[in-house]
Amino acid sequence: MKRICSILSLLISFSVAAQNTVRIQVVQPDGTALDGASISLQAASKKTVITNGNGLADVNSNSATLALRISYAGYYAKDTSLAANKSLHRIVLTPLPAALQPVEVRGIRAGNNAPFTKTDISKATIEKNNLGQDIPFLLNQTPNVVVNSDAGNGIGYTGIRIRGSDASRINMTINGIPYNDAESQGLFFVNLPDLLSSVSSIQVQRGVGTSSNGAGAFGASMNFSTHSYQPQAYAEVNNSVGSFSTYKNTIKAGSGLIGKHFTIDARVSNISSEGFVDRASSRLQSGQFTVGYWGKKSSLRFNAILGKEKTYQAWYGISEADKNNNRTFNSAGTEKPGEPYDNETDNYWQNHYQLFFNHEFNSSSVFNTALYLTTGRGYYEQYKANARLSSYGINPITDGNGIAQSRTDLIRRLWLKNKLFGQVFSWQHTKSRHEFTVGGGWSYYPGQHFGDVIWTAAQPNFRQRYYDFDASKSDINVYSKYQYSLPNNRWKLFTDVQYRFVNYKIDGFRNNPGVSVNENWNFINPKAGISYQHQNWSGFLSYAVGNKEPNRDDFEAGLTQLPRREQLHDVELNISKKELLPNMQASLTLYYMRYKDQLVLTGKVNDVGAYTRTNIPNSYRAGAELELNYRYKKGNIRYSGAFSQNRLIDFTEYIDNYDDGTQQAIVRGNTAIAFSPKFVQFLSVSYQPVRQLELEWMAKHVSRQYLDNSEQRSRSLDPYINNDVRASYLLTVGKVLKEVRLALQVNNVLNSMYEPNGYTFSYIAGGAFTTENFYYPMAGRNFMLALNIKL
Repeated sequence: MKRICSILSLLISFSVAAQNTVRIQVVQPDGTALDGASISLQAASKKTVITNGNGLADVNSNSATLALRISYAGYYAKDTSLAANKSLHRIVLTPLPAALQPVEVRGIRAGNNAPFTKTDISKATIEKNNLGQDIPFLLNQTPNVVVNSDAGNGIGYTGIRIRGSDASRINMTINGIPYNDAESQGLFFVNLPDLLSSVSSIQVQRGVGTSSNGAGAFGASMNFSTHSYQPQAYAEVNNSVGSFSTYKNTIKAGSGLIGKHFTIDARVSNISSEGFVDRASSRLQSGQFTVGYWGKKSSLRFNAILGKEKTYQAWYGISEADKNNNRTFNSAGTEKPGEPYDNETDNYWQNHYQLFFNHEFNSSSVFNTALYLTTGRGYYEQYKANARLSSYGINPITDGNGIAQSRTDLIRRLWLKNKLFGQVFSWQHTKSRHEFTVGGGWSYYPGQHFGDVIWTAAQPNFRQRYYDFDASKSDINVYSKYQYSLPNNRWKLFTDVQYRFVNYKIDGFRNNPGVSVNENWNFINPKAGISYQHQNWSGFLSYAVGNKEPNRDDFEAGLTQLPRREQLHDVELNISKKELLPNMQASLTLYYMRYKDQLVLTGKVNDVGAYTRTNIPNSYRAGAELELNYRYKKGNIRYSGAFSQNRLIDFTEYIDNYDDGTQQAIVRGNTAIAFSPKFVQFLSVSYQPVRQLELEWMAKHVSRQYLDNSEQRSRSLDPYINNDVRASYLLTVGKVLKEVRLALQVNNVLNSMYEPNGYTFSYIAGGAFTTENFYYPMAGRNFMLALNIKL
């Protein structure tokens, strides 16, 4: 931390003299500032800057006249030329008609003045950072985020935690439609490869946030929009190549407006990588097709997002012994005698079909609805050596020599086939000082879990299904949001209440077929807040309640100890100053998240022999998030620091005693929550020596993380600082080649050995207490080189 802060101070002192800039403010017709608008120089450099919460941004003024394009989602882009001799230029953007806007996003996103902690990411930022790594690694620059990768290079299976909360506590929507897996509630980004190439904007809300569709948000919400009105024809070819035989190829094209009413957009992508870890290969394909009808008052759009992934399993991590000497070791497939099994892979196909209808009744009232269907099917394949056939419900098999075998090597496939279909809707009404939104949705999920033995060494042609269980889940929610602007327009009051009903049925589990579930929940999630904005000051105070049902694994708990719902009370206080120092913007958020009955792993075995999470009555997260943004003539410095305490109250750990078959209870008392670092910091310094070239250095610091809730240093991940550097060269060639960008990113440029993720377990055997830790190492120095061409 001290190292990063010292570097920050040094860089600011070097840059403070370079203040020759042109300031631009981007506003709506009523004068409301547009936070996150893109201002692009229409010169060889194509440099883009983003406006802050007051709609302000500074642009290099080396030329006497600046040719600019100003754009913002939901507004007409504006091309203009500005003289560099004026201190402030005010640019007014005109909203698109409601029929042309992605209003399905507006219903669930936090607006500019909503009292929630959020980060908006523009299309320009996404394009600059999208070199091939998965979604979590693009979001790694947002505050209080920690990311990880099974393969070690950000491709394949990746994970994200926000404020220490894992993906099962992060609500994600795509165009307002739920994405979280209905049963595990997790996020499997690998199922939608290269989604970022179709995304036009992202909003990340930390904490409970405003009401959304789908799973309850306990750590954050993430909303992705792939809808942007493209009236001009375009084509792009984006290619990347990098370490570990990594390749990304993307082709995008759009028809522009056909016959004044129709547009067609399409994308195909292919990503392949061998991964840093042995055999951690990824073969990922995806596509997106969108056709839209745009009328004066209404629009109709059909969207298909298709994904296919095949990844060699790298789920097991490496042991303590291998951490320093054999960091690429992968135990997956090594049960097979001789060479590892060559198809120990995860295979999944996931397709999303979305139909949207938007209608503008008048300038104050807008309605939208969407029907959707998500289909998924896939399996992971494993080689099991000397497996006991009775464990698979299989009688002894007679081999080629006529000998009955009760044990044999076998290959199994564990399948999941599922669907999620439903509807979302919202109606927004704005008049004078009032903004009113009503929305909601319903969904139904049928899922099939089954497993097949597809080969045995005793009888190679043997094939048999050994389990088959169904599950279903129904989800209904409605919400109402109201915002009122006080007469002085400085204060805004906000209220939001959501009702959610969930029914979940499980017919049995692979290891516990006799356990069935049929549970209902009724959740009421109120939220309220007040925000303030005047001149360079802004801030808010909010209180929100979130409720969340247990996931599938939590229910493998027998009939005597069913898990309870979790509840979260979240208080957020923010204060921001646009000119804390000349050209420096600062924002400070304080939060307190109090959990009731949070589900955590304790190590306790339940009455059917499974290690499932247990409700802990009291726990909390409390912290501060500081964001600084300093602009200077040839670049930008951004810093975010999150400092937090994350505690369980009265935690008891359970350790298996293999000597007598019991469990030993250890009262730990007040302990840190697993995977919740006290400090998470990010620092970015960009520099533009010439118009066409931008250089950027990015540093990420994460303090110690505990692998479980015991707060034992021997079961933890070491703190780390990771440094990446990027160079981007952008030029315009002519009328045919509108833009060519060459980008080089070197990840982990200082070749640090670090592990952002892992797991642990302890036991007693032979009278000795033993702890085994496993880690997911990140690659050392590696690179990605990209060539992106816009036609």
